[in-house]
This record gives sequence, structure tokens and C-alpha cells, in this order.
Amino acid sequence: MSTAAFHISSLLEKMTSSDKDFRFMATSDLMSELQKDSIQLDEDSERKVVKMLLRLLEDKNGEVQNLAVKCLGPLVGKVKEYQVETIVDALCANMRSDKEQLRDIAGIGLKTVLSELPPAATGSGLAINVCRKITGQLTSAIAQQEDVALQLEALDILSDMLSRLGAPLGIFHASLLHCLLPQLSSSRLAVRKRAVGALGHLAAACSTDLFVELADHLLDRLPGPLAPASPAAIRTLIQCLGSVGRQAGHRLGAHLDRLVPLVAEFCNLDDDELRESCLQAFEAFLRRCPKEMNPHIPRVSSLCLQFMRHDPNYNHDSDEDEEQMETDDSELSETESEDEYSDDDDMSWKVRRAAAKCLTALIASRPDLLPDFHCSLAPVLIRRFRDREENVKADIFGAYIMLLRQTRPPKGWLEAVEEPTQTGSNRHMLRSQVPLVIKALQRQLKDRSVRARQGCFSLLSELATALPGSLAEHMPVLVSGIVFSLADRSSSSTIRMDALAFLQGLLGTEPAEAFHPHLPTFLPPVLTCVADPFYKIAAEALLVLQELVRTLWPLDRPRMLDPEPYVGEMSTAILARLRATDLDQEVKERAISCMGHLVGHLGDRLGDDLDPTLLLFLERLRNEITRLPAVKALMLVAKSPLQLDLQPILAEALPILASFLRKNQRALRLATLAALDALAQSQGLSLPQPAVRAVLAELPPLVSESDMHVAQLAVDFLATVTQAQPASLAEVSGPVLTELLKLLRSPLLPAGVLAATEGFLQALVGTRPPCMDYNELIGLLTAPVYDQTGDAGMGLHKQVFHSLARCVAALSAACPQEAARTAGRLVCDAKSPHSSTGVKVLAFLSLAEVGQMAGPGPQRELKTVLLDALGSPSEDVRSAASFALGRVGAGNLPDFLPFLLAQIAAEPRRQYLLLQALREALGAAQPDSLKPYAEAVWALLFQRCEDAEEGTRSVVAECIGKLVLVNPPFLLPRFRKQLATGQPHTRSTVITAVKFLISDQPHPIDALLKSYVGEFMESLRDPDLNVRRATLAFLNSAVHNKPSLVRDLLDHILPLLYQETKVRRDLIREVEMGPFKHTVDDGLDVRKAAFECMYSLLESCLGQLDVCEFLNHVEDGLKDHYDIRMLTFIMLARLATLCPAPVLQRVDRLIEPLRATCTAKVKAGSVKQEFEKQDELKRSAMRAVAALLTIPEVGKSPIMADFSTQIRSNPELATLFESIQDSAPAPSADSMELS
Repeated sequence: MSTAAFHISSLLEKMTSSDKDFRFMATSDLMSELQKDSIQLDEDSERKVVKMLLRLLEDKNGEVQNLAVKCLGPLVGKVKEYQVETIVDALCANMRSDKEQLRDIAGIGLKTVLSELPPAATGSGLAINVCRKITGQLTSAIAQQEDVALQLEALDILSDMLSRLGAPLGIFHASLLHCLLPQLSSSRLAVRKRAVGALGHLAAACSTDLFVELADHLLDRLPGPLAPASPAAIRTLIQCLGSVGRQAGHRLGAHLDRLVPLVAEFCNLDDDELRESCLQAFEAFLRRCPKEMNPHIPRVSSLCLQFMRHDPNYNHDSDEDEEQMETDDSELSETESEDEYSDDDDMSWKVRRAAAKCLTALIASRPDLLPDFHCSLAPVLIRRFRDREENVKADIFGAYIMLLRQTRPPKGWLEAVEEPTQTGSNRHMLRSQVPLVIKALQRQLKDRSVRARQGCFSLLSELATALPGSLAEHMPVLVSGIVFSLADRSSSSTIRMDALAFLQGLLGTEPAEAFHPHLPTFLPPVLTCVADPFYKIAAEALLVLQELVRTLWPLDRPRMLDPEPYVGEMSTAILARLRATDLDQEVKERAISCMGHLVGHLGDRLGDDLDPTLLLFLERLRNEITRLPAVKALMLVAKSPLQLDLQPILAEALPILASFLRKNQRALRLATLAALDALAQSQGLSLPQPAVRAVLAELPPLVSESDMHVAQLAVDFLATVTQAQPASLAEVSGPVLTELLKLLRSPLLPAGVLAATEGFLQALVGTRPPCMDYNELIGLLTAPVYDQTGDAGMGLHKQVFHSLARCVAALSAACPQEAARTAGRLVCDAKSPHSSTGVKVLAFLSLAEVGQMAGPGPQRELKTVLLDALGSPSEDVRSAASFALGRVGAGNLPDFLPFLLAQIAAEPRRQYLLLQALREALGAAQPDSLKPYAEAVWALLFQRCEDAEEGTRSVVAECIGKLVLVNPPFLLPRFRKQLATGQPHTRSTVITAVKFLISDQPHPIDALLKSYVGEFMESLRDPDLNVRRATLAFLNSAVHNKPSLVRDLLDHILPLLYQETKVRRDLIREVEMGPFKHTVDDGLDVRKAAFECMYSLLESCLGQLDVCEFLNHVEDGLKDHYDIRMLTFIMLARLATLCPAPVLQRVDRLIEPLRATCTAKVKAGSVKQEFEKQDELKRSAMRAVAALLTIPEVGKSPIMADFSTQIRSNPELATLFESIQDSAPAPSADSMELS
């Protein structure tokens, strides 16, 4: 016998003792053993333990019984299935016992066992078998009427079971429904309540037929408002509807037209509990079926507004801001109900709270109705801010906060500035509400209730975010409210933290001038909070102080406020925290950061406090815990334009910073390099040379491909030191250059590192005397290309040639006297027949940058060389020559542009390369210098629009786009004529050209372009497929980069877009390929472009979409071609995250195409690509399934439950599903670049 088995058998022996303490301790020890993962029970031990625990459930001692019940939980996972069934049988038998205590224990035991059963999703059948075993017994216990306690216990267990395992119990659903429905008319309130809960869980999991039966039963039982019925029965039925709405509201959509008018009528009955249930049901309907509720919104919102004011026990006549009409109403209601109501049994607050929550659901589910909400709901919500019941007030604040969140501009505040339309008008209405909000909250900000003040701060924070700058004129009220809460030491610390967080937010959104008059009022309480013993308050106060310094005394604008009266006390308060060592880590870090800002912004006013502060920074640099914030603070001080004297600490600080460059902590290395660069820029020659050399010695290992960001900062620092102290660089320039040249050969070199490298190389040759000889450096740079033996093609990656050419150009710019000679040498290398391909490519790319400095003689020769190179057999050489021709031409337009246009007209075979050169010239030249040639270029380009080659037309479109930017008001309107009269190729080229006018940054052309977008979008009606595809690509680019261009036109564009997602049979044709017939779908590319647009719309214009209509087209796409299915699977995963409610409503229809994809088989003998495509489709479909399962209620759908079982039972699908769940972080991270 194993040790564990022996130990357990001795415990079992003690459990039979007559001493209750022995039994209790033995059961407790058994509990500890069972909770160990390592324990293994043999069959005999299992049987004995189960038998003994079941016996102890009937123990005379209550404590032993309770402990035995707790043991059942861990035991379930340790014994075999038939033993679990034995336990369940015994517990069910005990539930029918005459003894009340034994019945209670059995009920607790069953709940414990059910909660510990492995979920069905794991593939274990144990839970289902156990539930099936007890379901019959539970239904008989519920059906009997004699023993109410047994009924209640059984209903509890059944509700618990249905919530966890609803779908797998499908065969019992009908009997459960027929057993539960009669309980709704039970005489006992507790039975009715539990039956309502169980029916809600059953509704989520049952089949459609049973759900319809349940809905019809509830609707048929609801009497008309005038028919006689007991209030209790009506309340129960309405509560049941609410429960079904919350658990399975997405299935109620079809019944709402019958349901809503009935429920609305019941609100008129004088029964507050019934009204609350009706409003809760409406809330569930609005959240789950927003589209189906559309016709009923006016009725529901008017009921909510009516009952939000429902307070028959209180007269608002004393409130000054109540309107006269409302006052009359409340007086009347009071006189009517004076005798009936007393505050003790007042239920009206629950009605008001339910109305506020219902309004929150309405606002959240219908952002498209915001203008109406601002007119009709906002004024009433603001007036009800003063509700006397705290819970109601919190929910009214919540409803208004939801309104504010929905009014926020779509993608950041800046973009909204250019949106004068719907969003703008919403914000305009909101701006007019601000004085009313402040007036309504003025008294609340000084309320005794902490919760009321917290609600005020949350609401005002949201208002400041939605409408920055709107609270400036109301600062006196806000400041007095903040100071009141900061000085409130009687209540919890939370309110002071909330007040500080609100103040910090205000400093970020309101103009600095608004705070100037109030600084003497609110600074002292903030400084008191800095010294608070509770670390969270101190940390929050330091953050406020930091924001205060940054906002009121900015470095980039003149000071409008004299800091003299305040700087002393701020410095004293922060220094007290900075000096203390026994502080929480968060406070230490915030104190260092805050002091860094104070020194950086007001260091010139610190006087005698400056040197001790700098020495404290040095001390904190030496401490491992505080070194990172200290480095950041030092960087702030060094960057400050105040030019503070840091001599007292430089000699000691630099070696410490040098040691940080060896540390493995990346954040520390990055911060240190930034701080060193700032120090080198501000202190320059005064940096001690030995210390600088110590720092430089650490740099070569950091200039490496392994971390490009660190490399960039290291090279930036090198460039700064080269200019400040060239002598210090002598020892490290060799090793650093070696690493830098290795880095330049990396094809992954980011633009930032390349720019930093150019700066460093220019500094090397630009100092007097130069740190390095120009020709030697050029030789080192070009050696990797020139040293290649033979003509082995390019040898290096294409990107490396561009990097090296940029460096050669940077050196030439730093030494203008050498530029002409360098250009001459490059021309010789380019035309030499002995030069390798790599040398020629590098020469042309370098000439593209340097050619403009070459002077007229070499340039004439260069023109000939470049033209000859366009005929080179090497594509790389041709491409580089074309690039160089355009770039050199941009610097000398009078000479080059007419020549280039003549060549394009005369050389049709080289047209593509010459057009690429023209594109480069148009992009690189100054717009004003191009104006004289605009007409000639325009005419030439439009002659090329009908070219047969799509690649050529694409370059032409890009050239036209660049040309329009030269003079947009004159050239953009001409597109109208071309779209109206041009051939199909011309029309598609024009639309493609418009696409090139859109950039992701603000541009002067945006306003003009916006006025024409509507006309360009009309091309979606064009009969030609290519024109429509080009228009969709333009729409996708606009939606992705500048949604504001098309947001207001979406109502007009979306029907046209959705039209393009449909499969058109007239575009499908059969092509005979020898003995085989092959189907070709000419409309596929257009459909694919349409679905790509739909995906982009999800990311940036979700608020303007009717998601139900959108889903109809996604649903069609799930059955389309491979490429489109891949897109729609990704869209479905995204929709499941962004708007789960509409997805949940149609999940049963969405599952079928997913199931079809996952179970599809590739024909035997198919090529390898077919198998790979099918695998990729399955993986993508499975990602969509995983995303759907993140919606909590989806698992309860019978069809989804069936599909989940199918996935688990198929080893291939189960493995795939597990790998996706392990690898995918979350569906929300699933994003796709389509621009």
C-alpha cells in the first residue's frame, strides 16, 4: 500500500470515532490531502472515501457535515465517473429526506459537485452524464407542490446547471420548460423568482421552436391592460420577459412588435415594482435588439423621461431652477398621494433608477440618434442631477456620461476640427449645455455624500475630454469644488485622489490662463496632499504638480505668470519627498520626475535650492531602484532652454551614465543615450574630456542591428559629440565606423537610423580640422560595392545601395568643394564598360542625390550617360538610371524637363522608365518651378492614359496626382471633364490619380478634395469594371487615411458599395484549356476591393454603419471565393469584438458557412497549393470561431454548442482550435493593412 493510501485509510478509521473532534480533524486532513495535485487514489480507496463522506453528510455534528460537503468539490476531480454518479444518486436521495438539515446539506452538496465538474468545452462527458442523471429528479422535485423548501432548492440547482451546461441538456429542454412554466403562477414569491431565473437561462440555450413556445406562452398569459389580473402575476410575467431579455434578448427580435406595446401599457398601472420590471425589460431589449427596437424608441424614451421624474413623496417646489409646470405636477402628485406614501416604503427611487439605466442603454445602442438625444434627453438628465437618492443620482450621471462618450469626436480631437458636420453640430449643442451642467453640479460638488462628488468629477472629466476648453469660464466653481474635496479629511482617501485626478485632467484640456487667478487657492491643498502619509494621494498630487508646472510655465512660450510667489513652496514640498528614503517606490519615482520638470521649467528661479537638488539627482542615479526616473529627470534638465549650470555633477554623473550603457535593461539604455545626447548639446565643451571618453568607449557594441532604436540614439549622440568635442572621438572613431558600416549593409535599416548616420558622417568631415578625410570616408563607404570580384550581379540587397547613396550625398553636401569632383568620378564609373552592375547602380543612385551639385559640364554628359543606361540589359541599372534622371532633372528643370518630355514622346519602348523618371522629377521639384511646364506635362500624360499596359497607366496616374498638387484649384476641376468624356482607361487613371492625392497627414488640398469626393464617388455607377475597381481603391484609401473626406457621404456611398459585393453571374465565363474547362470570374477583383473597403470602414467609420445591414453582406461573403472568405472571416472576428450584440442575433446563421469551411475536404489528387489554401481557410475560419466564442452568450446557442462538440470530436480540428487559442492574443488585436 502506498504512503498516501495508508494515510487516507488511517484518516477514514478516525472518521468512525465516536468523538466529534476526531471526526472533524480527520475530515479536515482529508480535505487537505484531496486538494493536493499529486494525490492518486486506487479503486478501493476511492470507494471507501466516497462511502465515508456520504456517511458523514448525515453526521449528528453540523460542523462535520459542512466540512464533508466541502470535501466533495476536490473529490469530484480525483475519482472515476461511476463514483461521481454514486455521490449524485446519494445526494438526490437525501434531497427527498424528511429531515430539513439533511435536505439543505444535500442541496449544497449538489451545487458543489456541479460547480467542480469539468465544463463540456473540455470534451469531458462527465458533466453531461451527471446532469442528465439528476435532471429528471429535479423536475419531479419542482413539480410536486407539498414541500416548498425542496422546490426552492431544486430550482436553485437547476438554474445553476442551466447557466453552466444549458446546451448539452438539449433532450431535457422541452420537459424542463413544461415543468418551469407552471411555477410562474405559484402562490409563493420565492418559487416564482427562482423559476424566472431558470427560464432565462433555458431561453438562451433551447431550440428555436421551444423559444417561440416560451415567448408565445408569456405573451398569451399577459392580459390586456384593462383585463382583470393579479398584480403579482403580471409582475412575474414581466420579470420573466426581462430575464429572457437579459439572457437571450438577441432571440426576442421577432416578438418585439407584439411585446413592447403590451409592456408599455403596464407602465401606466400604479405599481412601482411592476414599472421597475417593465423598464428593466426595455433596457434588455434595447441592449440586445437595437435595430428591432427602432420603431418603439419614441415611446420608450418618453416613458423613461416620465419615470425619471417619478418622485411622488417629494416636492421639488423649493428648488429654484425647477420649471413652473413641473412644480405644479409635483404639487398635484403630492396632494393626491399624501396619505398613501411614506419614505420608509417608498419604492419610487427604484423606478427612477431603472428609467436612468434604460436611457443609458438607449444612448449606448443608438449613437446615430445623438442629435435627438441632445435635444430631448440631455435637458431632463441635467435637471435630474439633483435627485435626492444617491443610487439614482449615480445612474443619471452614468446616462449623461454615456451621452458625452458618444459625442466624442471619432478619431482624436484634431481630426474633428475639420468636421463641421454632424459631429460638429452635436458638440455645438453640447457646448450650450455646459452652463446648465455646471449650475446643476455647483451644489453637488460640495455635497456631504462622497459618492455624489465622485460622480460629479467623473462627469466633468468626461465633459472636458469631449469638449476641451469648455470649462475654462467656469473655473471658480470647479476650483472651489476641488479644494472642498481636497480639504475633506473626514471621508475616505478615494475622493481626494479623484479630485486630484480631475485637476490633472483639467490642466491638460483647459487653457493655462484660466488657472492663473486660482493658483493661490488650489496650490496649498495640493502641496498638503504631496506631504500626505498615504502613498497613493502623495503620488497623485506629485503628478498634478508636474502637470501644473508644464502647463503654467511652458518652455515654448513666454511666461504669462510670475512664478516667484510659488516656486519656493513647490520646491520645498517636492524636496521633502525627494530627500526621504523610506517612501513607496511610486512616490519616489513621481518626486524625481516632478523635480526634473520643476528644475527644467523654473530652474533659474530656484536660487540656492538648485545645487542641492542636482546632488540629490546624482544620489538617485546611484540607486538601482531610482536610476531610471533619475536619468529621465536629468534629460529634462539638460534639454531645458534655461541653460542651467550642471558643472557640480557632470564629472561624477557621466561615468555612472556610461556604466548604464552596459546594463541589460533596454529602457535604461534608451533613456541614458537620450540624456547623454541632451547633455552633449547643452553643455558641449564644458563636459570633462576623460568622462566623455569613458562614455564613448561603451558605444561601439550599441551600434548594432540587434536593436535599431538603441543604435539610432547612439549614432545621434556620436554626431553631437563630434561637433562639440571632436578631439574626444579620436580613439573610438575606428571601432564605431566599423560597426556603422556593418549596420549600413543591413536591408532592414530604418529611416531614423539612416538619418542619424548621415548626421554623424557629416559631422566627421565637417569639423575644423576634420576628424576624418573626405576621400578616405567615401572609400570606406563604397568599398563593399567596389571590392566585389567580377560582375556577380548586385551582390548586396537593393535597399543597401539606397542607404550608401544617401550617405555619399550627405558627405558631398558637407563638403561642397568636393561635390563636383565626386559627381565627375561617379559619371565615369557609371559609363565605364568595366564597372560591375553593383558599381553602376550605386553610381546612379548617388548621382540622383549629388548630380544637382555637379555643375553644367558634367550634367550635359550625365544626360547622355543616363539615357544610354536606360537601354542596359540589367533591370537594376535601368531602374537606378531612371530614378537618377528624375532626381537630377528636378534640380535643373529648364534643361531637363523639356528634354524628358521629348524623349517620352519619341521613345515608346522606354516609356515606362521615362515616366518613372518624370514621376521622380514631379515629386522632388518645387511646385512653383513646375508651374510653367504644367500644361505641357498635363497634355502628355493624358495622351498616355489609354496605354494598354496597366503598370504604365499606374505610373501615369501617380504623375497626374503629383502634378495636380502644383496648382490644385486650377487642375483638380479638370478631372470632371475627363470623367464625363474620357475613355474607360482614362476614367480609371483619373480616379487612381485622385487616390494619390490622399495622404495620412493633413494637407492643404484636403478641403478642396472634400468638395469633389462626392462627384468622384459617382464612378461607382460606371459601366466599366476597371473604373469601379479604381473607385473602390480610392474609397478604401480615403477611409483608411482620411475618413473625414467620406464620412458625411456614407449614406449615399454604402448602397453602391454593397452592390459591388454581390456575385454577378453575367461576369462568370468558362474557358477551355485543352481537355479541361476552367471557370473565370471577371467580377472577383471588384468584389474583393469592395470587401476591403468594408473592412476599412469597420476601423474608422463604425459609428456611421448600420451593422445589421453590414452583416448581411459579410454573411454573403462567407460563402464566396477563397480570397473573399479570408477577408470576411477576419471581418467577422473584428465584428465579434466591436459590436457583439448584432453578431449574437444571427450567430446561428453565421455558424453554417464556418462549419462548411472547417469540414470541407480537398479532392484527392489536387495540387499542393489547393491543400495549402484549404488549410489557411480552415485556420482563418477557426480564428473567427474563437472570436465568436469570446461573446459570453454564444456558447449557449444550440447550433454553436453542436459545432463545438464537432470540433472537439475531430482530432484535426481540435488540434487546430487549441493552437489558435494558444497563439492568438485576442481577436481585437487581429488587424489587417489594406491601404
